[in-house]
Amino acid sequence: MKKKRKRGKKRIRIWKIAFGLLLCFVALTIVPVLLYRFVNPPTTPLMWIRWVESGAPKNLPLQLSVWMPVEQLSPNITKAVLAGEDQKFFAHNGFDWLAIEYAIQTNLTTDRKVGASTISMQTARNVFLWQSRTWPRKLLESYFTVLIEFFWSKQRILEVYLNVVEWGDGIFGCEQAAQNYFRHSATTLSPVESAWMAAVLPSPRHWALRPTPRHVQARQIKILDALPNIKTSF
Repeated sequence: MKKKRKRGKKRIRIWKIAFGLLLCFVALTIVPVLLYRFVNPPTTPLMWIRWVESGAPKNLPLQLSVWMPVEQLSPNITKAVLAGEDQKFFAHNGFDWLAIEYAIQTNLTTDRKVGASTISMQTARNVFLWQSRTWPRKLLESYFTVLIEFFWSKQRILEVYLNVVEWGDGIFGCEQAAQNYFRHSATTLSPVESAWMAAVLPSPRHWALRPTPRHVQARQIKILDALPNIKTSF
């Protein structure tokens, strides 16, 4: 009887510890998500990773210096990014299941590597996580995607994405990218400029070259053709 009681007490302790750890995890993840619903992220993990990878140079930014409300941006850049990265953004709840199924089949049966990240998933990854393709990171990315889709509006998700995403070596956010590449604000980006910026997003540090690589030109043309069909809900 004593042994059974001891075992029972140990199990209760284990469950209490596990439950406490779960509560800590939930608190440590939900609090920043709720905070960033109203407060703009001052920095991102990727900015620090790039800084360390480059040997801690003084010229690489560690803070997001400029923040542009999405309603102030040129409609061309918001539509171009939606056209290039996630045309179903306003229709899904964070996951494009058809794209995920296609990516799994393609990656398993061919030598191609296809991604299926929505803008919501990319936002979760950029704001809260690291970039390496590991299962723990993917699971956490899915978890944070559910959180931001629940607590944030679609407009907020898109705004955060446009202001934190990497757009070149040491270039973060659409305003800094527009100033760097076109010498004017993201509020006045043209359709051609916006399509080019959206075209380089899959690999900005390699694709944002001059002259523009052919595959980026082809992607830019496709995005330009899709712009008239892209609708925003704000």
